[in-house]
Amino acid sequence: MADEASFQFLHNEVIQYIYKSADSGDTEHGGDISTLENMGCRVGQGLVERLTKDTARFKDELDIMKFVCKDFWTCVFKKQIDNLRTNHQGIYVLQDNKFRLLSQLSAGKQYLEHAPKYLAFSCGLVRGALSNLGVKSIVTAEVSVMPACKTHITPLSSNQRQDTFYSFQYLS
Repeated sequence: MADEASFQFLHNEVIQYIYKSADSGDTEHGGDISTLENMGCRVGQGLVERLTKDTARFKDELDIMKFVCKDFWTCVFKKQIDNLRTNHQGIYVLQDNKFRLLSQLSAGKQYLEHAPKYLAFSCGLVRGALSNLGVKSIVTAEVSVMPACKTHITPLSSNQRQDTFYSFQYLS
């Protein structure tokens, strides 16, 4: 409980710091979400190294996704993903009906516009973890009702280039 509160407090402070830096002109405008996503990517890479040090190799991409939904998500957010689906076109959809980093925000529709800055770090976490597990991917998030969140993972083929990809949607 204490470490969860510490993580949420640190996450909120990092967001506030990055957005204040962007407002004061220290960084370029619009790079704040990218900065959060890149921070999350590096943390996800390191965290998955620790979690998999005594684990056998995964057989396929689906096993990796199951690991992310069960073990990785539980380690970071203290619960498993509520639902893992695929659209049979290679895109995985992870549904978290009570996403912890959004639960401190009010459920009103006026707060949906603030959701992207609270999702950027976690998208980076997932992208970094998958990267270290050998899956280059694009990770996006979608919020239609607070605090539920859908995370879309699009694995990239080996010849596609992986840059910083982030995309957030909030539906009114």
